[in-house]
Formats: sequence, structure tokens, C-alpha cells
Amino acid sequence: MASPSLPLPLPLPLPPSASSSSLVYAGSNFLRQRLVLATLSGRALKVRKVRAKEESPGLRDFEANFIRLIDKITNGSRIEINQTGTSLYYQPGLLYGGSLEHDCSLSRSIGYYLESLLCLAPFMKHPLRIVLRGITNDQVDPSVDVLKTTAIPLLKRFGIDGEELELKIIRRGMPPKGGGEVVFSCPIKKALKPIQFIDPGKIKRIRGMAYSVRVSPQIANRIVDSARSILNKFLPDIYIYTDHMKGTSSGKSPGFGLSLVAETTNGTFLSAELASNPQGQGTAVLPEDLGSNCAKLLLEEIYRGGCVDSTNQSLVLLLMTLGQQDVSKVLLGPLSPYTIEFLRHLRSYFQVMFKIETKSPGEECKGGEKVLMTCVGIGFSNLSKTVK
Repeated sequence: MASPSLPLPLPLPLPPSASSSSLVYAGSNFLRQRLVLATLSGRALKVRKVRAKEESPGLRDFEANFIRLIDKITNGSRIEINQTGTSLYYQPGLLYGGSLEHDCSLSRSIGYYLESLLCLAPFMKHPLRIVLRGITNDQVDPSVDVLKTTAIPLLKRFGIDGEELELKIIRRGMPPKGGGEVVFSCPIKKALKPIQFIDPGKIKRIRGMAYSVRVSPQIANRIVDSARSILNKFLPDIYIYTDHMKGTSSGKSPGFGLSLVAETTNGTFLSAELASNPQGQGTAVLPEDLGSNCAKLLLEEIYRGGCVDSTNQSLVLLLMTLGQQDVSKVLLGPLSPYTIEFLRHLRSYFQVMFKIETKSPGEECKGGEKVLMTCVGIGFSNLSKTVK
């Protein structure tokens, strides 16, 4: 019989003293969050009953692919998956980084993998430079365009900057066959700056990218015209680039789409995007409808407001948690269900609780209800960074 002093795998929530024990979860939800936070905190993770009752049980191909990516960027990780794929044990190693290549699963876009890399990249031993291949734009995950225009400026606010911080689209790839390629590089940081990001400012300009691959180049222009017809009523400073890729750089499947980003006077970026249905799936989408719908989505995101758009809420909260032992504040729009679960995970892994205050829209601050998030950073230091 085990003595009571031994650290046993405990259910949540865990006291700080049990940090050496592994966290146990059931089900496949929020697998990325759990793996990323386990890697940063150095705590082992057990996930049981992964789709145990479904016809095809176990981890999906994109989840297994994500675990392979985590294995590539770390050194000494121990990953055990049972034969049916319904249970997973992960003992994290050191974040190593370096120059890597990875072929992403075609079930999800590159954005699925990039979101997690953005969280992990600043804490590597060597600066990360990774080539990701697969689908660049789809209807499920944030596209590479949106992450480039919203997440990269966010990293710069925390002091993660320099010429190495770059996200470059070499080739576009649309579902179902992909064929896209992006290069992401990020410098390493010893410690993050705390932020006070509570005034979003006023919208001063809107930029966008209408892209088309393996279809008529005229489609991108039709998207731009319909998006502008809505947005011009609110703001004169609108510029939407058209990006028509030809030949090998256009990937393997036809498609088109639009990503829009509104920038404010205080350097807040709010984004929205839409992509056409994959070839042979669903009804065909008119470029005019796609343009106007995307413009309306951007207006909705502006109404939700806050200093960070709903795509990057979890990224900003993680970087605040890992900052120096100082107070960080950020004003967000309504919290998405994904972010709410992320806050619960932050409490489990790092014992960090956020102070959450709701702000009703007043004279100055129009739009939806806002949430002011405050926390004290844990003083996370990049231990694997070599001291030069």
C-alpha cells in the first residue's frame, strides 16, 4: 500500500504543493491547451477516454500530428499512447527549438499548429525557425494572414521583438489538398514585460487581404468591391490588397477568401476572416456575399471590442501569466468559451487566478460589454536559454 506522503495523481483543482504530480483529464477537448501548458510548466499530463464511445475511437490524425510537432520542438519528452489511441501520457522535456520542418495534417489548417507555437516559441533554448506545410486558409482555424497581422504585434508588446520575429507565407494552400507553406521564426526571451493594455483607442484604418488561388484573378477584385461597399460607410481609410498566386505557389486546390484587420489609434488589432467552401463540399459561395459577410463579421468584432480580438485572447492571458512578478492588465471583449476553459487550465497548471471585472459600455467606451482582466505574473524565466 502506498504511503500517504507519496504524490498521487490527484483530480483538479490541485494545491501548489502537488506540482510534481501529473494532471489527469478525460476526453479530447482542449488537448492543445493542455499539452502547451504542460510543456511550459514541466508537469506530466494524462488524458483518458479520448473519444472512447465513438465509432472511430482515439486521437484524430491532426491531434497525433500535433503531438509529433511538440516532440520535434522539445528534447527528452516522453509520450505514451495506447493501441486504440484513447489514452495519452505526456512527460514534457525541455523546449529546444532550432531550425525545423513539419508537414501539418490536412484535416486542419496551419493556424491550428501556429497558435500553439506562438505560445511556446519565446521560451526555447535556441531561436525557433520552422517551415510548416499544409493548408494556410480554411473555415475552421485562424488563417496565417490573421495571425500575422494580430498575434505578431501582440508578441511585440511583451518585448518579444527583433528582426527574427517573422511569419512569412511562401505558398498558399486551400482545403482539401493543401500545398501551402509558411515560415515562422521567433527570437528567445529570458523574461516578459508586464503590460497595461486597457485603452483600445479608436479605429483609424482597416487593412485586408483578398486572396484567390487556382480561380479567376477577377474574383479577388469582386470580393474587395463588396467589402468596401459596406466599410466605406464608416471609415475612409480602407485598403484591401489582392493576392493572386500563380503556378506552384498557389497550392493544390482552388479557393478564395478575405481577411480584414481594423487597427486603432493605440495599436489594437481586431480581425475577421472568411474562406470559400472547399472544392466539392457544400454550395458554391459568391465572392460578393463572402466580401460583405466578412465586412459584417469585422463590424461585429469591433462591437465586441477590447484590446485583443477573440482569436488571441488565450495568447495574451498566457503571456500575462508568464510575465515578471508584476501586475498586468488587459481589457477584453466578451470571453469566448475556449478562453474560459483556458483560464481554468491556467489555475491548474500555474495556480494563477485572474481578477475579472465587467465594464458596461458607457459614453467613452461604446459597443458590447467589456471585461478587465488583471493578474500578477509568476515570474516565469526561460531556464533553457543559454546565458551568453
